[in-house]
Amino acid sequence: MKYLIVYLPLLLVFSCKKADTLSTVNPPPQPGVTESFNYVSTSINGIAVLPFKNVSKNPALKIKFSVPVSRTSASQKVGLTSFSGASIAVAVNFDNGDSSVVISPQSDLQFLTRYKIKIDAGLLSAKNTALNSGNEIGFYTTLDSSRKFAAISDNALLDLVQQQTLKYFYDFGHPISGLARERNTSGDLVTSGGSGFGVMAMITGVSRNFITRPQGLSRIQTMVGFLRNTAQTFHGVFPHWLNGATGAVIPFSPNDNGADLVETAFLAEGLICARQYFNGIDAAETALRTDINFIINRIEWDWFRQGSQNVLTWHWSPNYGFVINQQIKGWNETLMAYVLAKSSSTHSIPTSVYTNGWASNGTAPFINGNTYYGLQLPLGPNLGGPLFFEHYSFLGINPTGLTDAYANYTNQTKNHTLINYNYCKLNPQNYYGYSDSCWGLTASDIPNGGYTASSPTNDVGVIAPTAALASFPYTPTESMKALKFFYYVLGDKIWKQYGFVDAFKLDDPWFADSFLAIDQGPIIVNIENYRTGLMWNLFTSAPEVKSAMSSLGFSAPYL
Repeated sequence: MKYLIVYLPLLLVFSCKKADTLSTVNPPPQPGVTESFNYVSTSINGIAVLPFKNVSKNPALKIKFSVPVSRTSASQKVGLTSFSGASIAVAVNFDNGDSSVVISPQSDLQFLTRYKIKIDAGLLSAKNTALNSGNEIGFYTTLDSSRKFAAISDNALLDLVQQQTLKYFYDFGHPISGLARERNTSGDLVTSGGSGFGVMAMITGVSRNFITRPQGLSRIQTMVGFLRNTAQTFHGVFPHWLNGATGAVIPFSPNDNGADLVETAFLAEGLICARQYFNGIDAAETALRTDINFIINRIEWDWFRQGSQNVLTWHWSPNYGFVINQQIKGWNETLMAYVLAKSSSTHSIPTSVYTNGWASNGTAPFINGNTYYGLQLPLGPNLGGPLFFEHYSFLGINPTGLTDAYANYTNQTKNHTLINYNYCKLNPQNYYGYSDSCWGLTASDIPNGGYTASSPTNDVGVIAPTAALASFPYTPTESMKALKFFYYVLGDKIWKQYGFVDAFKLDDPWFADSFLAIDQGPIIVNIENYRTGLMWNLFTSAPEVKSAMSSLGFSAPYL
């Protein structure tokens, strides 16, 4: 009897505990209480950190809900699609008492591709309660780091990049004027500054035997003839955009339908290089030099002082005059305008215009002097600005050993580039893909049809190949590492018929399908400057350039 007395209380205790446990797991429905069925969270491969990026090709996608789901409903209403909406076959499993749905693709996903987990609002709980609201969770997969092309020597790779990039200007040059189209979708719209870069690209092509000297001469003759006899000018200055068939101005903006002094400077930069390169005594090359001199001598640089102002003005319109009133002041890409204005034999400017205008008398914002990543930046904005500042004018001007009262330009060009490189390497905004092999912020196309001047202070996650590749003369080791990554690793996505596409983004993947003259040109030209100094030697061999730079206070071994 005493054993029975002891046993019964234990049985009662065990029974109560079991009942309590069951009621906790599955409590009986309460009259008048409506179940709330909500999406709670998503994790991918056990990680719940948003945004989801760098995801493996065969991920486990776990979606958690507030209550158990209907297995039948979940198999129909929870799925995976491409970003365009195409369904991806998945296996569906359940966890956490059916309050979590785990889906896994039945075959590997594509590398570096965007996908969406889709949760339809028609999803039902185990008690047939409708989901409060549907949801979509985006993610993208990891980069395929395998090599896409067979390895070749560094010199062969540089040859390949230069030869392929030349096709933008030679194969895709406008069929009537020969000038460079603004971009690969521009039709008859050609660009004056980009055409100057194109002339230098053509010279590089001749020097590298990508095209023959007669082929290069013939194309540049076509360009120069069109510029002299057909293209519209204003006080000898070309507009930013022209119609490549008629020569008529195409407005760049509502008030910018006339002269663009900076774009004209870049055009003249290329023409001077052509004049110095095609130095033969035959009639064709002699005539080319005569035509180039005619074009350059009619440019009224001094007229863009608006009288006697000690600064040059960028734009002038036949309808609106100097209404834009944008002064050309440094530090930026526009140094060439002042060098050529000073060099003019017909419309020169006094040195005071350079000193007071471009150089702001050696005060900020021209002067910088701060240190970033252990590198002192002599000139320019915070963290240096976009890299095209160190490219466009320095396609012709050799910064090696160049100094003046304001800077050592070897340091300026190199340190600006290394600041940009170190910023991308350290990646303070944590963009996926940035590294010591994937760097370079400058002006380029960006997603959704936009365009911006990317820099460490305006970083939208977009890398432009021209930034690192046009910096070869300043950072050859870092630029070669970037080139190999762009070609071998990303080549299946960004290496196309005219070389590298304009830009790309690995964080939320996007790859431009565009090519721009002002970005392609610096690649081929500055790679050549790195290899042989060809364009530097040509431009700075011009007597008027030497004289102008000396008058402006520059000193260099070549002056």
